[in-house]
Amino acid sequence: MQIGYFRNVISLGLFLSPIPTMAAIVRQKSVENFKADPYIATVLNCFVTLVVTINGAGAAIELFYVLIFVIFSSWGKRRKIFVALVVEVVFMAILIFVTLYFLHTTDDRTTVVGIIAVVFNIVMYAAPLTVMKMVISTKSVKYMPLALAIGNAANGAVWVVYACLRFDPYVLIPNGLGTLSGILQLTLYAIFYKTTNWDGDDDENRNDNNGNGNGNGSNNNRRGRGEVQLVDVA
Repeated sequence: MQIGYFRNVISLGLFLSPIPTMAAIVRQKSVENFKADPYIATVLNCFVTLVVTINGAGAAIELFYVLIFVIFSSWGKRRKIFVALVVEVVFMAILIFVTLYFLHTTDDRTTVVGIIAVVFNIVMYAAPLTVMKMVISTKSVKYMPLALAIGNAANGAVWVVYACLRFDPYVLIPNGLGTLSGILQLTLYAIFYKTTNWDGDDDENRNDNNGNGNGNGSNNNRRGRGEVQLVDVA
């Protein structure tokens, strides 16, 4: 029973770990190069495993994070988020329909939903791979949230212990992978921390900002070139 309470506390800590990142986004009024992938994946994972209170709270918290990304993202990123959310809603509707109308016993429903939950638990832990790819290419951990990496590693480790105590491979496999994912993120953080430019913007972020809005960046450049030409003519 005590390990059950402890795992819920750690899981809640994982859901709350992105708060520093969200605060930075709101303060800067831009998502910059922070990625919404981990939060979108966690929303679906929480909905699929919505059998205990902690997952209901987690779904609400993660949806709030996604809303922040929608508010402070460019239209291109918003469109991708909306598409991902629509896909998740459609998938959940299909899952509920199939479960209620084609699976008539509790054992069948538990088995199917359990397997799907395992798959999406793995997807949730694998979502930061997109961030890790960016870290390796830019040699910068500026946009890889440290608190989320710690939360992933701690949450996965606690659930691994719980799975070992109950001899539950469905819990052990995804959370074992989640622990490895968290450790890998922390390792990358330690490797690239010193090479990170914390004050400046990397090239990818500057290119993204130039493409935001209604082409203001390119218009300003064209305006600037025009002014130079007028000066030359004069």
